[in-house]
Amino acid sequence: MKVLVIGSGGREHALAWKLKQSPRVSEVFCAPGNAGIADLATCVPLRVSEHSGIVEFARKERIGLTVIGPDDALAAGLADEFQAAALRVFGPSRRAAQLESSKAFAKDFMLRHGIPCARSATFDDPAAAQQYAQKVGSPLVVKADGLALGKGVLITRAPWATALAIHQIMEERAFGDAGKRVVLEEFLEGEECSVHALVDGRDYLLFPGAQDHKRALDGDQGLNTGGMGAFSPPPHILTLAMEERIRREIMDPFIAGLQKDGLDFRGMLFPGLMMTSDGPKVLEFNCRFGDPETQVLLTRLETDLVDLLEATIDQRLAKTSAAWKSDASVCVVMTSAGYPGKYDTGKGISGLEQIGEGIIVFHAGTRRENGKLVTAGGRVLGVTALGGSLAAARERAYTAVRQIGFEGAHFRTDIAAKGLAS
Repeated sequence: MKVLVIGSGGREHALAWKLKQSPRVSEVFCAPGNAGIADLATCVPLRVSEHSGIVEFARKERIGLTVIGPDDALAAGLADEFQAAALRVFGPSRRAAQLESSKAFAKDFMLRHGIPCARSATFDDPAAAQQYAQKVGSPLVVKADGLALGKGVLITRAPWATALAIHQIMEERAFGDAGKRVVLEEFLEGEECSVHALVDGRDYLLFPGAQDHKRALDGDQGLNTGGMGAFSPPPHILTLAMEERIRREIMDPFIAGLQKDGLDFRGMLFPGLMMTSDGPKVLEFNCRFGDPETQVLLTRLETDLVDLLEATIDQRLAKTSAAWKSDASVCVVMTSAGYPGKYDTGKGISGLEQIGEGIIVFHAGTRRENGKLVTAGGRVLGVTALGGSLAAARERAYTAVRQIGFEGAHFRTDIAAKGLAS
């Protein structure tokens, strides 16, 4: 079959890379793709927002399977449009995707279905939000209700910082319309963990765990980003006993909630969890593959990804299993200077030709300019390595990172260090 991947980042590069390995796939397309994806797939010059053009392309090319990568496409109902055109698509409906596109919707879902999460309150009036914040005190987590590219979450540790965050999000619209409403949430102590599960509306298939690094600077300092790196597995926090608790306390109630609410969810559920002293609690729901978690998960996956995605669409997950490499995987993200704030693009990238075998460099923000590879985004490259141990994978990834260069290149030096310290 022909397959189509929607998106242009590192997650989509990893998806295209894995899908191309399937013996069932004859050709891979990506809309719009990037310079790295163009090395293995045919890039289609259609923006993610051009729904009618994408659907028409899929119909004309007789695409057998479309995989939607970005959250905004799901929130805008692209999966619904494919279904209306009788085209096979991997991704939840617009209504179900509200579990990611609206933090208030997700919080209501969690509370009604008994899924453990932080105490919170939602406001569409800045004055009311400020009054509530003064009442409950600090620390607090201030979240833009809508989609904000992973950056709409601010942790405030003093009353003045909370007041400023509410003002910036709701009145200055630092994250655009995502900040029409805010969710003020209690600050949870613990360590974060990313869990992925294919969900077909009736059953789910849990993937191995991964741990993302959201903050821009070493030691989990600096601003929140879309993700500075990831590793899998995180043995220090995701034990077999903890995995069983996640199944029992989060995934099972989630499936029951979908059925009770009549939500058509056939795609990837990626709940961000905080492992607290009271057990796992959901920080947020994501309704697609994570980035950069996808890079470390798919490099470990042995099963044909096409088979897994089709089993999800056809609601056959109850009879489906997946095989995984025992190797660990580490992804270190290289970003433009200034990210997640303002940054320049068009910087020449060098050193990729020196990268040895076993290292996969997933492109997140690149393009070709006069035949030369240049930067084209905040997150530029996801340098990913497998190893027989977490330490070996980490060493291989950082060796490769130091062989790559572009003006202003930034990366964290402590990706996966938490997994080694335990």
